[in-house]
Amino acid sequence: MQPLTPAPAPAPTSASTPTPVPAPARTTVLEVPLGPGLHRALLDLADATGCPPEDIVLDAVRARLGAEEDRVREVAEGLAGAHAELLRRLGE
Repeated sequence: MQPLTPAPAPAPTSASTPTPVPAPARTTVLEVPLGPGLHRALLDLADATGCPPEDIVLDAVRARLGAEEDRVREVAEGLAGAHAELLRRLGE
């Protein structure tokens, strides 16, 4: 998997309304200790699917973070619904 090179930031369109510049894309390398069984399973999956092991791990991390984001959103929405009246009064 090749690290991504950040694209140059676009120039502002005018002096009065500058275009926001996104933070540059960065790739962080993370070393994850895997036991021999887990490492072998990862290599087997990579071989069976034709995907590099790094891509499989990255997909797993993205899936876990997405699931956690969904869970936190559901809890937040539940709390907001349960306390809607209080939140409305605080907003007055």
